[in-house]
Amino acid sequence: MSALAPSPLAIVDAEPLPRQEEVLTDAALAFVAELHRLFTPRRDELLARRAERRAEIARTSTLDFLPETAAVREDDSWRVAPAPAALNDRRVEITGPTDRKMTINALNSGARVWLADFEDASAPTWENVVLGQLNLTDAYECRIDFTDERTGKSYALKGADELATVVMRPRGWHLDERHLQVEGRAIPGALVDFGLYFFHNAKRLIELGKGPYFYLPKTESYLEARLWNDIFVFAQDYVGIPQGTVRATVLIETITAAYQMEEILYELRDHASGLNAGRWDYLFSIVKNFRDGGSKFVLPDRNLVTMTAPFMRAYTELLVRTCHKRGAHAIGGMAAFIPSRKDAEVNKVAFEKVANDKDREAGDGFDGSWVAHPDLVPIAMKSFDAVLGEKPNQKDRLREDVEVAPEDLIAIDSLDAKPTYDGLVNAVQVGIRYIEAWLRGLGAVAIFNLMEDAATAEISRSQIWQWINAGVVLENGETVTADLARKVAAEELDAIRTEIGDEAFQGGKWQQAHDLLLQVSLDADYADFLTLPAYEQLR
Repeated sequence: MSALAPSPLAIVDAEPLPRQEEVLTDAALAFVAELHRLFTPRRDELLARRAERRAEIARTSTLDFLPETAAVREDDSWRVAPAPAALNDRRVEITGPTDRKMTINALNSGARVWLADFEDASAPTWENVVLGQLNLTDAYECRIDFTDERTGKSYALKGADELATVVMRPRGWHLDERHLQVEGRAIPGALVDFGLYFFHNAKRLIELGKGPYFYLPKTESYLEARLWNDIFVFAQDYVGIPQGTVRATVLIETITAAYQMEEILYELRDHASGLNAGRWDYLFSIVKNFRDGGSKFVLPDRNLVTMTAPFMRAYTELLVRTCHKRGAHAIGGMAAFIPSRKDAEVNKVAFEKVANDKDREAGDGFDGSWVAHPDLVPIAMKSFDAVLGEKPNQKDRLREDVEVAPEDLIAIDSLDAKPTYDGLVNAVQVGIRYIEAWLRGLGAVAIFNLMEDAATAEISRSQIWQWINAGVVLENGETVTADLARKVAAEELDAIRTEIGDEAFQGGKWQQAHDLLLQVSLDADYADFLTLPAYEQLR
């Protein structure tokens, strides 16, 4: 390992946490500081490039496959590195934050993979950032347990051969970690999450035969994938492990990345293990990038945009074809339903929808898919077992029948569905309820029997913004205006107060969440990410 001077990192405005010294060691902080010195300038350049590309989309209202990378797409000879044994069968993956209870339940869930999330399912409080790292290390050392103070129920890990393989997701490039600074400058959250996890666990995971593996969120271009690849190369040399040990799965959850899937795999080819088809973040990205593109880019209610919508189907079919052409896994989208303990009929209907969705993905050639709750693992497993049998994946299905033109990916107006008043109400309801929980440090929140994360709030507030600015007329004849959004938000706040009572209302952050939702939904200047102004209020 390289010998470095003491870390220049300062821990700023953070209360000491139990056992934080096990995570924030001098050596680990020195590694994070070196990542910051070497790679933050390029991160900054790439964020500026995002703004330039967004301005170009605003001018042209279109996207296309890149002419400058045509040679990469046309070269049929290259493939990504072969999947390691622990990532060869990924037929069901469960997602969730890294709190202690979730860590145990996810590892025990029966899923092949757990996406251990420091991103959209985790509000980045200092406690979540540091103790989440500690929970993962404790799990790898089989010294983790948990007792729920409310119910008295205890949780412990099963045997090692029954546990899911962990694929860790750091924060996106746009988020900083204000509690770790160099000369007054905050470190990118992605480098903090990746750096602490990699430094403490890379060698341990190699010994376990399970990593280190990562999910890369919010990627918008192949140049951002190249940055991650360079980070992996440096990090592997730094701790003295073989090149190519790291594996990364990239979430294709931005519209610009959908036009660069082959290039993204190419940049990461020595470290790539697959691509994942997101949903809410993908829709959020379409609204964000084409928000001033006129009526043909107006999305209807988010719950009416299913994965069978023509433009969504074009994206997922292209993803499967791209992955299998290059020897990578294609991982499907989220089943977010949270089973009801009170309503068997709600569960029956929802389970049928989940089964149909997973049957479709398995039939389309996906190698695995996501669920948000352990009860959904056997449902998804059954769908993929029926197609895969004993095979670990179906990468041999090349889907050469798939042909996707550039315009197919942004054919939003191919949908028959239109915005509705109920859709506006739902966006406000979910937005307020999610933001309130996020401001209290919760990133994965059950709302109306769905597990919601930050992407949910992003699509909710983006649709409110888009409908107002496009002058959308709803099915009841009302035009969506700022005043209408304020009226619906005020009614929802009153309904919440009635539902939970004055004491609980005052003890929460409901007014703050209401105000923040309206701020990012009504401001003329569209905020690139809701979590940027929200992070300023997260204490």
